[in-house]
Amino acid sequence: METNQILETIRMIEEENLDIRTITMGISLLDCIDSDSDRACQKIYDKITRLAKNLVKVGEEIESEYGIPIINKRISVTPIGIVAAASSDSNYVKYAKVLDKAARAVGVNFIGGFSALVEKGYQHGDEILINSIPQALAETDFVCSSVNIGSTRAGINMDAVRHMGYVIKETAAQSDMGCAKLVVFANAVEDNPFMAGAFHGVGEADCVINVGVSGPGVVKRALEKVKGEPFDVVAEVVKQTAFKITRMGQLVGKIASERLNVPFGIVDLSLAPTPAVGDSVAYILEEMGLESVGTHGTTAALALLNDAVKKGGVMACNHVGGLSGAFIPVSEDAGMIDAVNNGALNLEKLEAMTAICSVGLDMIAIPGETSAETIAAMIADEAAIGVINHKTTAVRIIPAEGTKVGDMVEFGGLLGRAPVMKVNDYASTDFIIRGGRIPAPIHSFKN
Repeated sequence: METNQILETIRMIEEENLDIRTITMGISLLDCIDSDSDRACQKIYDKITRLAKNLVKVGEEIESEYGIPIINKRISVTPIGIVAAASSDSNYVKYAKVLDKAARAVGVNFIGGFSALVEKGYQHGDEILINSIPQALAETDFVCSSVNIGSTRAGINMDAVRHMGYVIKETAAQSDMGCAKLVVFANAVEDNPFMAGAFHGVGEADCVINVGVSGPGVVKRALEKVKGEPFDVVAEVVKQTAFKITRMGQLVGKIASERLNVPFGIVDLSLAPTPAVGDSVAYILEEMGLESVGTHGTTAALALLNDAVKKGGVMACNHVGGLSGAFIPVSEDAGMIDAVNNGALNLEKLEAMTAICSVGLDMIAIPGETSAETIAAMIADEAAIGVINHKTTAVRIIPAEGTKVGDMVEFGGLLGRAPVMKVNDYASTDFIIRGGRIPAPIHSFKN
């Protein structure tokens, strides 16, 4: 690298919150399946601790040697709904606890994969796993859970949608942080390094290293230099900046892969915000000329940002994947929080933005009294956006017990804090109790 490029990277790290958001090791547990759940859990613990024993150490070495902050070291595993189905257990909390124990032993921040894939229906272990989620998340510290309830190829499983509405309510009742570690997907991807939705897909290698990059502050600073310029210029600047960020992610991924003797998987080039001042996707959109994120023009600005990030990232790395684009979690983005508090951003506008962003309604607090059917209907709406547009969408909603609209819910750390947002007062109950499946759209039939 030329001297000016090195200095630029140093500045991006020190002044603009550039970091590697996560190194995530994906581990297949298919060879741990056993009809005896105690034997299966022992196999799971042994395999995770064997393969991931040096994950945190290697991450810290790379941070020290290259001066690149790596915020999280994480693990994703094969969906436990598949792994545990061979047992006769009627509750899968013990599997969550062994994942938690393994995560603690190797020192990672989170472990994802307490998951079920039910977009077309339930297999033996799926309903058991979903019913286990509230207790599992209440009794573990590091475990994250996800459920895929729809896909473009299969349509939307409305029975599962209704089920998840009740599970989210029960999860909120059992623990303050449980819902922050639970996400409901449509079109979930198998190589996602970001929590809470990470799981290791059955089409993946036995063990891989995936990297998730970040850097909203870097993009914001770059756009400050082109104030008033046409959108062609804005898109080019975002593209070039995303290229630089992704190259750093690829470097870290390859070094980690070599040192851990594990294949390199993908770089997820999503712009993931943090509660830190200046590290906000909302501020990028406002830098394009919006008085506040949420006003008219926000969705168009987000579309430009998402597309330019992907174009720059694809040029920088042969193996991009995961979700890739821009995340808009309310609690983790200072600009989003400000926009909600000043009345510029509401749930309806956020839903429109999810047709463009990387995922969906993410880290949003709502009044604890919100009904399970209303939550299910919110999931159904997001799933419909994903299924029709052939993209990943998700819901990570937190019904905050004992709160009202305008209250602030504190999560701490990267999860930040969230203002409690107003939910539509009108009921969706009769819609949700119909059940069944919403059929796949016509454009899904491409074979």
